[in-house]
Amino acid sequence: MHGAIAWFARNPVAANLLMVAIIATGLLSLGNRIPLEVFPSFELDVVNVQVSYRGASPEEVEEGITIPIEEAVQPIAGIRKITSSAVEGSGTVSIEVRSGYDIDKLLDEVRQKVDALGTLPEDADEPSVTVPSRDREVISVVVAAALPELELRRIADRVRDDIEALPGVSAVSVSGARDYELAIEVPAPVLERYGLSLQSVTNAINRQSLDLAGGVITTASGDIALRSLGQARTAEEFADITVVSANDGTRIRLGDIATIRDGFEENELVQRFNGQNAIEIDVHRTGLESAIAVADAVKDHVADASASMPHGVTLGYWRDSSEVVRQRLATLASSAIQGGFLIILLLTMFLRFRVAMWVFVGVPVSILGGIALMPTLGVTLNLLSLFAFILVLGIVVDDAIVTGENIHSHLRRNPDGLQAAIDGAQEVALPVTFGVLTTVAAFTPLLMIEGARGQLFAQIPLIVIPVLLFSIIESKFVLPAHLRHLDQHAHKPKNAFQRIQQRVADGFEDFVLRVYQPLLATALKYRYITFALFVSSALVVLALAVSGHIRFVFFPRVPSETVRVSLVMPEGTPFDTTRRHIERMAVNAEQLRERYIDPDTGESVIEDIMVIAGSGGRGSTGSHLGRITMQLSPPDSRPDGPTSRDIVREWQGMNGPVAGADSLSYRAEIGRAGSAIDVELAATSFAELRAAAALVKRELARYPGVTEITDSLQGGVEELRLRLRPEADQLGLSLSEIASQVRTAYLGDQVQRLQRDRDEITVVVRYPKAERSTRESIGNLRITTAAGQRVPLSSVVDFEPARALPEIRRVDRRRTLNVEAEVDKLTTDIEAIKRDLEVLAAGELATRHPGVRVSLEGEAREQRESFASLRLGLLIVLLAIYTLLAIPFGSYLQPLLVMAVIPFGVVGGILGHLLMDMSLSIMSYMGMLALCGVVVNDSLVLVDWVNRQRSKGAALLDAVRGAGVARFRAVILTSLTTFFGLVPLIFEKSTQAQFLIPMAVSLGYGILFATLVTLILIPVNYLILEDVRRLFGRLSGR
Repeated sequence: MHGAIAWFARNPVAANLLMVAIIATGLLSLGNRIPLEVFPSFELDVVNVQVSYRGASPEEVEEGITIPIEEAVQPIAGIRKITSSAVEGSGTVSIEVRSGYDIDKLLDEVRQKVDALGTLPEDADEPSVTVPSRDREVISVVVAAALPELELRRIADRVRDDIEALPGVSAVSVSGARDYELAIEVPAPVLERYGLSLQSVTNAINRQSLDLAGGVITTASGDIALRSLGQARTAEEFADITVVSANDGTRIRLGDIATIRDGFEENELVQRFNGQNAIEIDVHRTGLESAIAVADAVKDHVADASASMPHGVTLGYWRDSSEVVRQRLATLASSAIQGGFLIILLLTMFLRFRVAMWVFVGVPVSILGGIALMPTLGVTLNLLSLFAFILVLGIVVDDAIVTGENIHSHLRRNPDGLQAAIDGAQEVALPVTFGVLTTVAAFTPLLMIEGARGQLFAQIPLIVIPVLLFSIIESKFVLPAHLRHLDQHAHKPKNAFQRIQQRVADGFEDFVLRVYQPLLATALKYRYITFALFVSSALVVLALAVSGHIRFVFFPRVPSETVRVSLVMPEGTPFDTTRRHIERMAVNAEQLRERYIDPDTGESVIEDIMVIAGSGGRGSTGSHLGRITMQLSPPDSRPDGPTSRDIVREWQGMNGPVAGADSLSYRAEIGRAGSAIDVELAATSFAELRAAAALVKRELARYPGVTEITDSLQGGVEELRLRLRPEADQLGLSLSEIASQVRTAYLGDQVQRLQRDRDEITVVVRYPKAERSTRESIGNLRITTAAGQRVPLSSVVDFEPARALPEIRRVDRRRTLNVEAEVDKLTTDIEAIKRDLEVLAAGELATRHPGVRVSLEGEAREQRESFASLRLGLLIVLLAIYTLLAIPFGSYLQPLLVMAVIPFGVVGGILGHLLMDMSLSIMSYMGMLALCGVVVNDSLVLVDWVNRQRSKGAALLDAVRGAGVARFRAVILTSLTTFFGLVPLIFEKSTQAQFLIPMAVSLGYGILFATLVTLILIPVNYLILEDVRRLFGRLSGR
């Protein structure tokens, strides 16, 4: 490296071309190759197999769908865990991929196994085998009006098509609307009158409504294709289908016996936006599309298209995620400007202004170098990567400071600027390079965290590491070429700024000589007492953290700008009942909106309210589900206004409990990793699972901060089970024949699927709703025998009332039950609750229910996996740092001397959390892990300086005393620039930054505290190490 440093210093043109090449490549990538999004999009490490089985109960889905698929895929290699869910009408099997296994290979093997299955029910749909991806919509457009559903849907479809036609927009979907359906409803008396059945109607439709290719006529002039076109596509065309044709020419058409509705599926759904019927159009970004560009294009279109909407139709938008990205970009720019200003100010106070400027130039050069590699590493510009740039802002300048400060010192002694630049850079090249590499090693374990959050956290090291590596290139090959031209020996009159700078520098040096040097001398004289004081103080702080006296929250619940309530009634609850409860809570939400109107601006803290009855979000539908979402203004626009938690508490008090609800949950935070408490019980018997769940729920109910205690077997829909009577055998009826006719009558027979423009239309034949909406109707249902005789259902079966399970979950082929609860993390020690649950599982629960397996899932599972990754990462970091220190030192013991400062960095991070009144979290520990590689840099520089002086013949004590004095300025500058680079982020108030701040607090305060310790403890430790060496030397000499 020394030769390369000298070559570039002597060839400034090459150094400048290298710098320009890095800048140009970074700008090119930034402008054309890096998409801009809110959160990174990525595929989950799971393969999902989903099968629809209309009308089937959870037990039937388990037996016919999930168990056969589980057994088929179980032998495949690379599977970490198999989970399944059987609900009414569908089953899903999720196969988690083992770490390091090729998910595409697993996907192919799962497809082969599922395709080979021949045991799935005939009425089940084809299995869908996919790897789900996690992406998020950029913005949602809302079409609202007091119009009938069909008319509103047609307007929304036109708006969707217009938005999708916009340049740069490619992913658009409609939500909050029912699927299209063409329903053919034939009354039972009419069927009986004409001697028909629903099956014969279905057969008539399939015979006549179809398009068929008839082959090709080969003529001398060419081929002519033959096609028969008879596919009905509209209600009128289906109505003209002949059902009965008599010998006398009489023709009974489908329209004569049936009511044909060309509309929507029967599941009722109502969605209102700010009081009006509404449909949402969700816009996503794909590929290299920019979230801001997509959102701007959509907002411009909404502004232009609003004027052309029919009278009474409102076109608007909400949930504009691009504003979050815009705010992060503003934060990055603001942090860069503020941090850069503070860094330049610090540098110019202790170095010459030109030195400070050239040192700071390394920041944008290194950052653009990191940007140049983002497309190669698959990193986009998103909240996490932008945070990483802010994080690295103060760290990246460290090596340039040490190099620049050393060159500055050489220039003051050597009139030859070129030689001074070469000597200064070469002298610190080894410790600076290895110092950066230790920081790189410390960030590397963040790439090893498993799970979905691990893919999010990986964005940070994928930015930090390349930026740091480019900083080595800039500080070694570019900076010396620039500093060689500085003339430190020209005697020019000093201006006012230079005089201020001189006073600060003189005052700083005076502080070093009058305060630090005597303090260090005293500490070295009483080194064992000093060492004991430092160690005991650190142990006290670490003991407080380990013992739980300092609160730990795995992932803090950050107040969100969205407040949401979700209502789940027992399955089978009438839609009108659910809707009544939802509308009552919506009225309360409107009252809150009126209450929090700012008298100065006339605008409310609550900007928008979306009310949904008949859906629970994320694709779940049902008459028992409802949801209300309130969009709040950003927190920084209401510094004295209510927080989202305040609004939730007030709204909760106004709503009160909902009678008979299975669950009523309020959410007003981001960063959820599932339920705060999720206890998974696994056994073969549902009775044993329920008994064990009762014990767990009783335990949880003891804690005042625990709410919303539920289990996954709560609720369930009433059902009537059919038992075959002897009379059925006499009539030649089997249970499967009867069940098939009942299924067609009540669920309907999906006759055909039509493609109408972009929408798929399902054609269904069934009885009218009035004939299948009472208990009495089931007994009077007419069943057709093989002989054509029609008999009442009640004459061939007995009805056995029961209650179906709402859902059957399985984990690794065992039935499971999950007890879930929410915890107020501000007032309740969730870690203590987890410990008590572990005691319950090992004690009373194991004694009374030995066949039940217990595990803490949800957030607790993610916490276990994250800490396992961090423990392994810590071991790797310490080994890597030791190796990277042992190589330049050529010693086995001196690396331990440098690494002794690491625990004090952790102590500083903990003290920083106490000072900021923050709980420790997983992000705090990630910051402390990264801190391990940063805090050793100053210690490395000190020890390297002592070694150099001793190699020149200096006495041990003189070298140790001189190290702190000589390197004091560089050590303080590197630490202060790192801390001040993080200060804007530490005090950031935006919602999205809150869960990242703990990492910045750990790094910033950890470095600050460790630096103060380093300047005293490292010289003390050096002398103690030499004392030990001499002691062992004397002992071995005897």
